[in-house]
Amino acid sequence: MDTRTAMSPTERGTAAPTSRPGTTPGAARTRAWATRLVVLGIVLSALNLRPAITSLGALLEEVRDGLGMSGSVAGLLTSVPPLCFAVFGVTAPRLARRFGPAAVVCAGMAAITAGLLIRPFVGNTAGFLAASALALMGIALSNVLMPVIVKRWFPDRVGSMTGLYSMALALGTSLAAAVTVPLTDALGGNWRSGLAVWAALAGTAILPWLPLLRDRGSDTAPARAGRQERAEAQGGEVRRPEARQAGARQVGARQAGAAAQHVPLRITRSRTAWALAVFFGLQATAAYITMGWMPQIFRDAGVPAGTAGVLLAVTMVMGVPLAFVIPRVATRLPHQGPIVLVLGVCGLAGYAGLYFAPAAGAWAWATLLGVSNCAFPLALTMVGMRARSGPGVAQLSAFAQSTGYLISIPGPLLVGVLYQQSGGWGLPIALMAVLMLPQMAVGFLAGRDRTVEEEATAH
Repeated sequence: MDTRTAMSPTERGTAAPTSRPGTTPGAARTRAWATRLVVLGIVLSALNLRPAITSLGALLEEVRDGLGMSGSVAGLLTSVPPLCFAVFGVTAPRLARRFGPAAVVCAGMAAITAGLLIRPFVGNTAGFLAASALALMGIALSNVLMPVIVKRWFPDRVGSMTGLYSMALALGTSLAAAVTVPLTDALGGNWRSGLAVWAALAGTAILPWLPLLRDRGSDTAPARAGRQERAEAQGGEVRRPEARQAGARQVGARQAGAAAQHVPLRITRSRTAWALAVFFGLQATAAYITMGWMPQIFRDAGVPAGTAGVLLAVTMVMGVPLAFVIPRVATRLPHQGPIVLVLGVCGLAGYAGLYFAPAAGAWAWATLLGVSNCAFPLALTMVGMRARSGPGVAQLSAFAQSTGYLISIPGPLLVGVLYQQSGGWGLPIALMAVLMLPQMAVGFLAGRDRTVEEEATAH
């Protein structure tokens, strides 16, 4: 289904049908419960995709002192997330084909839980980085597979479900940024306890996926439930030869279509795929610099540590309402480029404020950068819109995210080096503003109304 034009009945302003002819109560209940579990799993998983990063950003100074890190090593630490996302994210489609997306996301949540529980107590920088990499591996797999799960289970509600997922992700991000410092104070001021407490939230995200572990096929559980309903509705009725032949032809056509969907695309031949990958990488660069360094920028400007954490939370919480609105708006536009430009202008204004008056206008700059960071849910939405099929979305998601995160690796590290060498934040902030310009350009190109299947087969 081409998600550029597909909308749910609710999104079109009409009432969705409550049942189908011939639907048995048992099959309907099975489908409803499976769908609810998927929605719950998506929300809980999304809540856990950023606390590993923003909780560390809020306590970065304490972690540096506790482990004896230099500014350059701390910059390396803030570059670990995109590195792990690039390395491990590319394996997600292959693992999903073998074990099923639900099983891979479930394993990802388990890895996040283990990594967050272990890393504060290893006692040295190398162990801290290794445990962080374990948690980030789980995040990387889930990052790639969330658009795939949305496409498979909710093909007519890509915008709405991507918005829900992005909103939950923003909520988890802002929650960790806002409450990590107060939680640490409540736990006796020990930064190790303040970081480890987030493992409990990650553990809860494992549970909804457990009943769905057997979903390994290329079709979704609702589709299988629909076939079961039709079989039960027929009730063993003997069909005429003509009907059997017509049914056989339909089955053959569906199988041929399914086989065609599984032919890998030459994704690197698509200009849109490359534009989307670069856009994803540049917005990720901005996001991880913000999550890793913004509290320190405010603290160095004289803002108290607790307030700096809340300012980061303000930046992240802007994504809660906007991450739900932007995907829904984007799916209704033939070209998403104008949204890219508006978000970019907000980012440039926020960086200008950080450069000239970081403390005086701190709340305004945090808000503007929060709006700019909503390029992430927009990028996820465009992943679902720039491919026609589920396998196409999987390939595009893996390519755009893995390539994008590779592009974003040097950014946070370079900021740490520039900060240490220059002794201030002028050069790092100027770098952030300069990178926003190509982000706006490639995002505008990625927003054009076309699919990677069209471009990959046109060569």
